[in-house]
Amino acid sequence: MFNVKQISGAVAGLMLSTGAAWADSCADLERQGLSFDSLKSTITSVVAVKNGGLGFPMWLTLVDGSGTICNITNSLSASQDVTADIWLGSRNISAQKANAANAFSTGDLALSTANLYSATQPSGSLYGLQASNPIDATLSYGGNVSKFGTKGDPLKGKRIGGINVFGGGLALYNSAKQKVGAIGVSGDTSCTDHVVAWKVRELLADGGFGVKNVPGGVAGAAPGNDALIQDIVKDNGIGNQASTSGFGHPTCLNNPGVEVSDGSIVYAGPQK
Repeated sequence: MFNVKQISGAVAGLMLSTGAAWADSCADLERQGLSFDSLKSTITSVVAVKNGGLGFPMWLTLVDGSGTICNITNSLSASQDVTADIWLGSRNISAQKANAANAFSTGDLALSTANLYSATQPSGSLYGLQASNPIDATLSYGGNVSKFGTKGDPLKGKRIGGINVFGGGLALYNSAKQKVGAIGVSGDTSCTDHVVAWKVRELLADGGFGVKNVPGGVAGAAPGNDALIQDIVKDNGIGNQASTSGFGHPTCLNNPGVEVSDGSIVYAGPQK
């Protein structure tokens, strides 16, 4: 006959052997190097270099495989204010991007939020997806603003949902090529958000979550698979825009070129 300790041990062993829940938890991600401090230092160092766009500060959200928010931070210095020195609305957007990238990527297919832009436009193959998992407004606007972007951010430990369909959200895959969560970056143009998220992913845990672990995606086979695709062209010269792949993303103000995009963008036409 089994006692309680034996049963508990068997269940724990089963969870470890199957990867159920354990590999997806915020605590496990922190053990793998994705702490608040590592996220803060990484986003700050990436924003400090050229990434195209406007050069604005950024928000960064990490979610685990269940969509639970593990941490939210930003690239502001201690003397700056979240209500004055960064786009406050981008805090929720970064969380939505992380949720969307996690929710629609699997161990076999990686989809960045940048890959969802054209597919979710009218007549696109995923039209309506952007309204399918609405954000929980009660949770997303609650709490003391002085805690936003800190270790005590009110969104930490919450699942607020939300779908975002432009650049900045990327799924995370560990060294075993298992999806374990996602990051969302927001605060600049959507193209630069994607570039910054890509660079952050490459640096997290000394590169342990980089693109080399990402499965195939709509941008091609690994690596480079969930890259932003810039292949939107004028349709028949009448002004309508169409993506030749069906998963394209527009160019942006001060569009990141090859010299700063670090492989995160597939350029299908002349750079602008």
